[in-house]
Amino acid sequence: MKLSVRLAGFTALAAVLATACAPQTSGTSSSGKDEKTGTLRVWLFQEVDNQPKQRVVDAVLADFEKAHRGAGVTVEYIPVETRAQRVKAAFNDPKSAPDVIEYGNTDTAGYVKDGGLADVTREFDAWSEARDTDPTARRSVTVDGKVYGAPYFVGIRALYYRTDVFRRLGLRVPRTQAELISTAKRIRAARPDLYGLAVGGAYTYGALPFLWANGGDLATEKGGGYASALGSPAARKGIEAYTSLFGDDNCPAAKCASWTGNDTVTAFAAGKAAMAIGGNFSHAAVDAGKAKGKYAVVPLPGVTAGSVAPAFAGGNNIGVLKSTSHRTLAVDLMKRLASKQAQGRLFEAMGFLPTFTDVREQAAAEEPFVKPFVDTLAAGTRFVPVTPAWAQIDSSLVLPTMFQQIVSGRKDVADASADAAKKMDDAFGSAG
Repeated sequence: MKLSVRLAGFTALAAVLATACAPQTSGTSSSGKDEKTGTLRVWLFQEVDNQPKQRVVDAVLADFEKAHRGAGVTVEYIPVETRAQRVKAAFNDPKSAPDVIEYGNTDTAGYVKDGGLADVTREFDAWSEARDTDPTARRSVTVDGKVYGAPYFVGIRALYYRTDVFRRLGLRVPRTQAELISTAKRIRAARPDLYGLAVGGAYTYGALPFLWANGGDLATEKGGGYASALGSPAARKGIEAYTSLFGDDNCPAAKCASWTGNDTVTAFAAGKAAMAIGGNFSHAAVDAGKAKGKYAVVPLPGVTAGSVAPAFAGGNNIGVLKSTSHRTLAVDLMKRLASKQAQGRLFEAMGFLPTFTDVREQAAAEEPFVKPFVDTLAAGTRFVPVTPAWAQIDSSLVLPTMFQQIVSGRKDVADASADAAKKMDDAFGSAG
């Protein structure tokens, strides 16, 4: 039985209650209005293969519009890479801003500091489904004890590999980071038409496991704030390991230095790479490509045999902008988009791991492909510094610039990491 069908029973009552009783709000918008009709604007992230996500969203919107006569919704799917500029502009120009947005969990603190997100603590706490939210997911929408959105999905990355290529070349699945690197280069030597391991100079969250697995970190807490740790020997060792994968012997820098995570997944899905670091959310895109039926997924190996490289505890949230003139409607739409039923359908459509513990347990029991991602979660994940400064560091492309300087040969690891560390420290200092 489909997960969303099984979910329907225990979500139906909550959906009826949410529709029958408008939620109490913790105040009107910054515009002073709370209109009950009109058109709401929503910004969601564009996926590699966006159609399955769009179908799930369209079903939510249809139910929302049936429940609220006189209210409509328009959705724009925006590129993840340009979100910082788009959202900042929206915060500065409320008239053109959306009412509801999808945002990365690393952006929460910065968006709250900028005054863009609405405090929805009261509505979230009164939401019956919220009690089953994973504690880590709840922390991703929480700043100084207040809630600024609803968790949408958990994002964990692992190693995708082509089973047919490994079988033909007589290769075993890498058990250590060193084996991963050497296997990638063996594949490239034997199959010049393939990238051994698709990597990207702008793929921050694919690179961080190498840094963390080698004992490094992005930053350390210092005096109530943060200080960059990129200059430590352990961090530099991890940076060197990742950047060693850029070259003609694996993924040529001229091509791969500018790649994002989506680019690496696209290459793997298209049959142009033997391995890629992809998320549970990449499953649908891979299955829509030439690699379908010819791949498997395992946790990304750590430095020692049997270990798992710490993965970034990613994920996205759905939030309401403080500037909305449709607060009550926007909060209801937020909850519908992030509901158990919608998350169950997103899992089926995209492979997005639900943020509700009960829904995730059902998903893991039903679909084998979830296991390596759940195992990665269990092995321990890491996160970026919880500070508004991270949004500045991320949007300024501090880490991609560092990787690109190294793989292009413009700077060595020591100089590039030192420059990046200074930029990070400047951002930490300006964030207070």
